[in-house]
Amino acid sequence: MDINTALPLVIRKPRVHGGLARGLHEAAKAIEQHNAHLCVLADDCDQPDYVKLVKAPCADQNVKVPRAPSAKTLGEWAGVSKISFLIY
Repeated sequence: MDINTALPLVIRKPRVHGGLARGLHEAAKAIEQHNAHLCVLADDCDQPDYVKLVKAPCADQNVKVPRAPSAKTLGEWAGVSKISFLIY
C-alpha cells in the first residue's frame, strides 16, 4: 500500500468525527495548540510562505508532513472542494 492509498483511509475517521483542521488558519491554530498529529500538504501549493508557516512548527513538534498529489485530491479526501493544508 502506498501513501496515496493510505492517506484517504487515515483521514476518513477524523473527518467523520470533526477532528480535521482545514486550511491555513485552522492548521496554524491546531499546530500552535499542540493538537496536530499529522499535517497533509498539497504538492501544488504555490505559496512558499504558507508552506514555511506550516512546516516549521511541524518540525519543532515532530509532526509528520506527508504530501498529497494535489489540492483537489486533498479536498476530496477532506470532504471539501479544494484545500492546500489539512491537520489531523
